[in-house]
Amino acid sequence: MFRFGLDKIVGKRRLDRAVFFNLLFFLLTGCELLQEYLPEPDTSEPPMALVEFVPEVGVEVLWSAKVGKGTRDRYLRLPLSIIGDKVVAADYGGQVSAFDAQTGEKAWEIKLDLPITGGPGGSDDLVVLGTEEAEVIALDAADGSPVWRTSVSSEILSAPSVADGVVVIRSGDDQVYGLDARDGSRLWAYQHNVPILTLRGVAAPIVVDRKAIIGLAGGKLVALSLEDGQLLWERAIVVPRGRTELDRLADIDSKPAVYGGYLYTVTYNGRIAALWLADGDILWTREMSSYAGIGTDGESLYVTDMEGSIWALESRTGASLWRQSKLLRRQPTAPTSYQNYVVVGDSAGYVHWMAKEDGHFVARIEVDKKGIVNAPLVLDDILYVNSQGGILKAIKIAG
Repeated sequence: MFRFGLDKIVGKRRLDRAVFFNLLFFLLTGCELLQEYLPEPDTSEPPMALVEFVPEVGVEVLWSAKVGKGTRDRYLRLPLSIIGDKVVAADYGGQVSAFDAQTGEKAWEIKLDLPITGGPGGSDDLVVLGTEEAEVIALDAADGSPVWRTSVSSEILSAPSVADGVVVIRSGDDQVYGLDARDGSRLWAYQHNVPILTLRGVAAPIVVDRKAIIGLAGGKLVALSLEDGQLLWERAIVVPRGRTELDRLADIDSKPAVYGGYLYTVTYNGRIAALWLADGDILWTREMSSYAGIGTDGESLYVTDMEGSIWALESRTGASLWRQSKLLRRQPTAPTSYQNYVVVGDSAGYVHWMAKEDGHFVARIEVDKKGIVNAPLVLDDILYVNSQGGILKAIKIAG
């Protein structure tokens, strides 16, 4: 397969002329082409300015830390991972650090000298990361010492999941692997046909009820047996349509959300859906596009759409509850449910708290001007945020 790389496309409506003719050439000559795009908002208008409001709650930074040099100006999702009582973070250069979740005291740190592009993910005893060079690295969660190292077919652009002795890895060419958590040996692999044109980035797998749930390029959601990788069910969330490959982009590039027996997913350029986790039956769908992702508290579903609006939907029907449209073109992260609030970060490095009842702003804090792309994490009423510049902060509602 010939692989033609493109760092980014500016807006889904505009395509660089040279890229267009390269794409046309390869299609006409019959070459098999996997073209990756990094979606960005339409830059014909600037990000919406921050609106002024009277804060209704105070926020307190409990501790702050620096993790290497962050993503070094690359658009990478290197999310935080909470493993046991530690918060684990990594930078693109290979520095992996673990901090006590309550105090921020550094528990351990290791410098791998490898380009980290996926993770960290893990379990109580294992931290797993993926590299740009298609390697999977496992570290001991207690002290960061290396445990094993193995290779897959392509770079890793999402966090691995670990459960019941199996590491589930999603590679950049959309293949899924189950690895033995003890030594990294391959237990199974799942392959499928990848569309000609895909977004750069892949949805992280989740593991629940001994199923690996994965959103794929082309708008399909699959459930695989954790034991042997067999396909349990497959559902087309959206059917790609349009005259061009660009029009037909409909990838699932954000991590699915699970609450109870319900499963929620959203596609780029397409649709949001609720399914039964057990068999994949679709309960409801509605038109909505997202690259950032979704969050839920059971009662409501929270979604960041492609324009930057934050939506609250009724989780059992998909009906709209409210929409916060004051963060347009600021590239908000996926929403996180935190106490009575919905929290997102944005590309300018701010964290915003919104009231669950109607979406109005109640608090805001600046973390790092380099921006935030990962949804905040919550543990024991503490919110953890990491920036593209490698800044990690633990934040709590004051009082």
